[in-house]
Amino acid sequence: MKSIYLFLFLFISSVAMAQDPVMKWDFETIKNAESIELSTNIADTIEGNFEEATGIAGKGLRLDGFTTRVIRKQKDIIIPGTEFTIEAWVSLGEYPLNWCPVITTESDEVKGYRLLIGPYGQVSFETAISEQWVACTSADETMPLRKWMHLAAVYTAGKAMTLYVNGKAIRTVPITSTLTWSKKANCVIGMIAAPARPSDTIRTWGTMKDYFGLDGIIDEIMVFDKAMTADQVKREFEKYPVSDPDIAPRKLPTIEKHPDSFGAFYTKLKYYPGWDNLWRVDEDPDIVACFDNSPVKLIFWRGVRYGPCWVSENENWMTDQSLETWGNGKNDIEGCFEHMQDRHCRFSHVRMIENNAARAVVHWRYAPVSSHGHTWLPDPKTGWECWVDEYYTIYPDGSAVRKVSWNKDTTGRALQLQESLPITQPGQDNDDLFENDYVHVADYDYNIRAVSVDLRKQPSDWKRTYTIQQFNFKSKNKPYICFEPGNRMTVRWIGDGYNHFPVNQARCDGRWRKTLDRPSHTSSSPCSNPVIHENGNRLFWNGLYGMNSMNMTELVSFGRSWAYPAELSTGSGFVSKGYDRSQRCYQIENLSGKPSQIKINLKGSKDSPVANPAFYIKNWNANGARILVNGKVYANYRAGINRELEGNDLVVFVTINEVVPVNITISPAD
Repeated sequence: MKSIYLFLFLFISSVAMAQDPVMKWDFETIKNAESIELSTNIADTIEGNFEEATGIAGKGLRLDGFTTRVIRKQKDIIIPGTEFTIEAWVSLGEYPLNWCPVITTESDEVKGYRLLIGPYGQVSFETAISEQWVACTSADETMPLRKWMHLAAVYTAGKAMTLYVNGKAIRTVPITSTLTWSKKANCVIGMIAAPARPSDTIRTWGTMKDYFGLDGIIDEIMVFDKAMTADQVKREFEKYPVSDPDIAPRKLPTIEKHPDSFGAFYTKLKYYPGWDNLWRVDEDPDIVACFDNSPVKLIFWRGVRYGPCWVSENENWMTDQSLETWGNGKNDIEGCFEHMQDRHCRFSHVRMIENNAARAVVHWRYAPVSSHGHTWLPDPKTGWECWVDEYYTIYPDGSAVRKVSWNKDTTGRALQLQESLPITQPGQDNDDLFENDYVHVADYDYNIRAVSVDLRKQPSDWKRTYTIQQFNFKSKNKPYICFEPGNRMTVRWIGDGYNHFPVNQARCDGRWRKTLDRPSHTSSSPCSNPVIHENGNRLFWNGLYGMNSMNMTELVSFGRSWAYPAELSTGSGFVSKGYDRSQRCYQIENLSGKPSQIKINLKGSKDSPVANPAFYIKNWNANGARILVNGKVYANYRAGINRELEGNDLVVFVTINEVVPVNITISPAD
């Protein structure tokens, strides 16, 4: 009988001990950005952006990973004795940028304790003993994303530290001494105690220290002044039924309702609430171009620092590098200067300057910036630095000409003008995005070559003057670029990837992608040195970009129509100003300024195909147009009017594909 009473006493005592923490945050009572800690009834401050969320039991606290933390003042911390247990329920949306506490009492000295989650989903329990951290750490990927996980850490002075995950002991570390407590540090929940650098940085001199925190939901955080047994930890884990947390898988912005018409649209794209809430923007900060005959989108979004992205029918993303430079004397310590580093878009903006039925033009203006927030080569007298203007002339066939323009003598010696950057979604690897022959390259003589991720299959003539590339996405529509004749292209497979860009807010010039928890970009190249033109004090280059289902032979022919345009002749009353590759458009002026008919002849051939030509007629001064092709009424065209101060100009885009001469008649239509 005594043994039964003893068993009951020990059992009741163990349960009571487990239910009597010295500090407990259950997040059931949050008011005025404060959470009531149950054991002391003290209201602890919640800083930053947060939300109440469904927890493992009742309510939990949603942390945004950027601004949210719970602070308990040092004077209110309950310090346990020679043994203690920490317990917490955590679910993550993505991994922290480096080791980040669930809860910590550490100071700038090595004192206190901390229960942390690492950048690869590790868990670690650490205590400050003899002025160094003694760690009890799990393997990588112990913390899966979007799952409730029960963490427990048990400390017994002079004996051992044990780490538990979901009721199981996964690591025990013997210790021979006791930890040292800080007398000045606050208790922090959900964020690092002091600014730190991200893990896995490439250029440490281009990386700044910042605050970062946990992105996810926390609940039932408790500290006990006793060391729980393995059975007690298991019972704590089994106390609550485990369901999926309210954390949706992350996905780059999607266009929920396609407009089913061609044009560019101002909008406000959304990623996920924690990230969206960082931005000090009102309505319509972004631009999306859509095509009525294709599901492809061209997106200018803050998350990519407004660098234009081509997005396929199955949400595969492709973007490009801005003008990039680096390494100028004192700036050597800052890394690269580029649009990628402008994480708040302080120096990067987009605006729409033309939008009609035939074409749209979007202007992207930026200054190359370092991770330190500095612009490139400011003039010591005026303060003016390097600025870049890019114009995207977009047509209904899912193509756009990119014109990149900058002032002479503002870039320095080191200069990269173009680098293709496939973007992977959270959870998406390179193998999910493109085939092993990841890119096809060609010249305008129809020499076509596939480039493999397999180093043994890579071509040896890396510096060939290729002018066309097409990424072999696992999509019906694939992104391509056509460059002007004389382009030099470096083709190579680098592999792996980086996740300091896009969307990442860390001030970091390069961070290796080790997990698939967040968007990344793959540095697979190709990189091009395009032909640079000079116009007064400006330099510029052009490229024909797009995303469609053409095969490489078709794409070479399409590229030739832009690189070697068919010769144009016109009748009296109009004058040809030539073909402008930067607009992919024939420039014509109406000399009379009065509405009148124009007859155009295009000398199409196999060398100079006629593929969806566009015409800009200045001083058209009518409200519309109708056309004939080879003397017959033709319906497959778009006509748009640009209303200028000097009068109405006409833009005509004709959907046609010929390798023979074509006659086009354009008449006013009011």
